[in-house]
Amino acid sequence: MKDFVKFIDNLPFIVKLIFALPGIDGIIYGIYRIAKGRVLLGVIWIFVGFAIFWIIDLYSVIRHGKLQYFV
Repeated sequence: MKDFVKFIDNLPFIVKLIFALPGIDGIIYGIYRIAKGRVLLGVIWIFVGFAIFWIIDLYSVIRHGKLQYFV
């Protein structure tokens, strides 16, 4: 799991931005949160992230260049 976290952290900005778009965000960043040890939040993100929470991730990636909130 640490390899997955390192892989996501080292991706180029544009790929992180694409992963933060609706639909993709819930799966990719949900698994990312589970890999970081935030299992409950990751599961919630998988089921609800594609509809609502992707906005938070998109803002975080644009503003900070990485996931900053709820990680």
